[in-house]
Amino acid sequence: MSSRPVRIGMIVPSSNTCLEPQTYRILGDRTDVTVHSTRIAVTRIALDSGSDKQFDFRTMLDAAELLKTAEVDVVAWNGTAGSWLGVDHDRETVRQITEATGIPATTSTLAYLDAFQAFGISRIGLVTPYTQDVNDAVVRIYRGEGISVTSERHLGLSINESFARVDPSELLEPSKDLLERPGERPEALIYLCTNLYGAPVVEEVEREYGVPVLDSVAVTLWKCLTLAGAAGLEPRWGRLLA
Repeated sequence: MSSRPVRIGMIVPSSNTCLEPQTYRILGDRTDVTVHSTRIAVTRIALDSGSDKQFDFRTMLDAAELLKTAEVDVVAWNGTAGSWLGVDHDRETVRQITEATGIPATTSTLAYLDAFQAFGISRIGLVTPYTQDVNDAVVRIYRGEGISVTSERHLGLSINESFARVDPSELLEPSKDLLERPGERPEALIYLCTNLYGAPVVEEVEREYGVPVLDSVAVTLWKCLTLAGAAGLEPRWGRLLA
């Protein structure tokens, strides 16, 4: 039997319309990797029990078991909820997935933290589509992980489907604002949300400001490729991830 491409399994929020097409665009014409997804019900991002229940362990395990039937080489919860629910939630999710399936796993939040460690980043600028209270929670969680948010911008949205309707060009002004604030220049800028089209402007912002930019979809894919032993990304999707 001939060798097959690396298979990446992704658990996708049901109302996310960005991460799958953006992942395919990032991979381009590569034939060494294929991506396979299953969805879980996620429609709203907020700080309440109803929103939190969308990300319970049983839901994640059921999705991972479905991906296992495709004989994927790695499983990613391709969502950033751990950034406000707490990183331990994602660490436990990964532990349970790997224990149940035998497949290495990661999440978007853990992928970011791994990238920060790998590239020596401890001070970031934060751009999200979320509401102020969600961003405040993200800042607290990151602080607990040794990551300082020098400044943040948020778009004030809570309906997950609406995030992908933000045109990438709308991220340029908040990016400029965070990167031009005197005395607050971060070591990297991050677009936090896998349903936000940050990847298309990464190259432009990096070129103009000379600061690394990390997009959630690209970072999650980078970590999956790393776990699977596959080649990294093209520099235009984030020079650190190449």
